[in-house]
Amino acid sequence: MTFVVLEECILCKHTDCVAVCPVDCFYEGPNFLVINPDECIDCALCEPECPVDAIRAEDDVPENQKEFIQLNAQLSVHPNWTQITTQKPALVSHEQWQGVAGKLDQLDRNGA
Repeated sequence: MTFVVLEECILCKHTDCVAVCPVDCFYEGPNFLVINPDECIDCALCEPECPVDAIRAEDDVPENQKEFIQLNAQLSVHPNWTQITTQKPALVSHEQWQGVAGKLDQLDRNGA
């Protein structure tokens, strides 16, 4: 099992999770983070750190967000998405997007 970043992260991109990851399995695009499932060691440290509840264990991903399992795997190996190992400020507009549903169409895949 691995952990998955869900829709709640889109346009927020808090990086509290990155600060606690012991294996640096997070990758970032312009407005979203993903977890590389091949690098995640299932330590569960990231899940409680996310202030918008955007990280879940793969088995706990809501049915309407199952596509994020594959999306994390794809984007984590995309050449334009880079590994992130240190905490950064959230996106400037994160407060206006927090709690907004249906943000998948806002995801900037950066050529993916």
